[in-house]
Amino acid sequence: MVRITEQLIRKRSEHNELIISTLEELSLHQEDIEQIEHIGNWCRDLKILLLQSNLISKIENLQKLKKLQYLNLALNNIERVENLERLESLNKLDLTLNFIGELTSIESLRDNYHLKDLYLTGNPCTDYPGYRDYVMCALPQLETLDGVEVTRTDRLKAMKDFKFNRDRIIQLELAHRIERDEQKIRVAESLREQEERVKDLDEEEQSAQFWQQKSEHCPETRIQMAKYSSKAREKQPTSTDSETVKRRKPILFAECGRPYSLNEPKIKFDFVDEDDRYELNLHVYKYLDTSYIEVDAQPNYIRATIKGRIFQLALKDEIKTDTSTCKRSTTTGHMLIVMPKLNPHNIDFNLARKSACLDKLSNAPKGKSQHKLKGIVDYKNIVKHGNNAEVDEDEIPPLI
Repeated sequence: MVRITEQLIRKRSEHNELIISTLEELSLHQEDIEQIEHIGNWCRDLKILLLQSNLISKIENLQKLKKLQYLNLALNNIERVENLERLESLNKLDLTLNFIGELTSIESLRDNYHLKDLYLTGNPCTDYPGYRDYVMCALPQLETLDGVEVTRTDRLKAMKDFKFNRDRIIQLELAHRIERDEQKIRVAESLREQEERVKDLDEEEQSAQFWQQKSEHCPETRIQMAKYSSKAREKQPTSTDSETVKRRKPILFAECGRPYSLNEPKIKFDFVDEDDRYELNLHVYKYLDTSYIEVDAQPNYIRATIKGRIFQLALKDEIKTDTSTCKRSTTTGHMLIVMPKLNPHNIDFNLARKSACLDKLSNAPKGKSQHKLKGIVDYKNIVKHGNNAEVDEDEIPPLI
């Protein structure tokens, strides 16, 4: 049995700097908790309490949570609605997939005037004829039931048969209670027989036998399932066990030293190869703090480490690491890395020098020689061809 401890609550209150006295939201789902305790004394300011996917069989010890607005008890072992009358601010109650057969127990919620949303989907009581009409009349403050809007017209129609529906539901509850008592005896006997059959087997074989056999849908079976699941989790290696679980170390370079390209965080990116620079736009998660990101620019590759996961891109041309820039958008969270090339392509470095010289010549004062291009150069006839072409035999090298 898992107990609600101060350590467990502090573990789930990291968003509140581990302070539980001022905690407004608490999530204790999937912890195999069987009893609600201590929360009302330690977390008086709670507005949201999430206890889904546990083994809770009774609603209790919540009467001090005067500010609680949303209570989620889905996927538990609850069989009746009780002890919620003092939750003055309760606005939404989720009891999906429990074992509530005593439908008339919801009448205890009549004084919860702020209750607007109620979810009972997946409970045995939802199979009763007239279930929805009865709930709409029993709780007139509801605005939605099982996610469906409750209109004034629906409520007025249901009011006509309210007494008849309530009497019929009481009879169905009695039948369900008798069936439930018989089920408890039947399941207890089945569990005893199973223990006798598997007492000589090891834990793995016992677990295999349990998961292969047929079982009834009831709180006792759900507890047994949680028990075997817990044993299986204990056998699995944890992430903190460095001897059994080792994170695969990424290979960043080939044996010859050539960098590889890899994308461990699996983020989208845009890469532009210009003549004079590279531009890399990383689609970093919008709400990720920049302190979790490290960027390293090297002559032949760029690397960004995002929460310990490496994004690396090999570059064809060398870059200027000292003049590379990295900027992040405050709107989208994307990161733009601009990397000037060391040897840009298709760029004439002498072009600026030539244009400067021409400017000087054109601006020279009168009386000085000015060199200007005039006419068209006939470069095709620089060397004469044909029979009339004169040949200087002295410039022809001797044949060997």
